[in-house]
Amino acid sequence: MSFDPTRDYPLGTQRPDLVSTPGGLLLADVTLEALRAGRLSADEIRATPETLRMQGAVALAAGRTQLAENFERAAELAAVPDDLLLAVYTALRPGRATEAELEDWAGRLEGYGATKTAAFVREAAAAYLDRGLLARG
Repeated sequence: MSFDPTRDYPLGTQRPDLVSTPGGLLLADVTLEALRAGRLSADEIRATPETLRMQGAVALAAGRTQLAENFERAAELAAVPDDLLLAVYTALRPGRATEAELEDWAGRLEGYGATKTAAFVREAAAAYLDRGLLARG
């Protein structure tokens, strides 16, 4: 049976067969018992890009375009290392990075396939330039 974003929400109750961990565990296998038995690690308790894209499809079907775009960016970011995400987050705070530094962060994100998020960083850089919120080089 294929995924229907108008019918299959919430995924965890309507279509748990479509939800899995990054390591391939089914949602039903993500239990406190599995954690205690050592069959579940912290890395397994993350949303996969596929699940995030399905959530985005649900949002889009409900007319929530901006939320759908956020899920698409989140799906891209699932492959980005946590330390890089934190560094980009920090750089996006007003006055923390120059335009060139934000461009460098955008390029790094693109290296992980996060093209929509890279475009978001570039958009932020342009807005910061207009508002005088970039760090002084």
